[in-house]
Amino acid sequence: QVQLVESGGGLVQPGGSLRLSCFASERIFNFYDMGWYRQAPGKQRELVASLTISGFTNYADSVKGRFTITRDNAKTTLYLQMNSLKPDDTAVYYCNANGRTSNVRGINYWGQGTQVTVSS
Repeated sequence: QVQLVESGGGLVQPGGSLRLSCFASERIFNFYDMGWYRQAPGKQRELVASLTISGFTNYADSVKGRFTITRDNAKTTLYLQMNSLKPDDTAVYYCNANGRTSNVRGINYWGQGTQVTVSS
């Protein structure tokens, strides 16, 4: 059972920055596409950014140019650098691992979430 543990959330003023981290308990980046999702109160969970096993990235239109998803294979850690934060970015952010290779296809893991609040 892979465990994903997020950290780095908190309270930040508009225009500020945060870096979220997602530590994976196993070396999974060669087998799982990784993603960051968020869920604001009263809204559905939405994809913020994704990073495939091949290294391709994808971003929600609302965060393009402000957020960057990266990973450190040696540290088995996924990151989300968030700059120029806006109040609309306030949400619980979740790390996700989606199995892509044949041995793990269909397997999905979620972290417990980390709260990001953007407010003055």
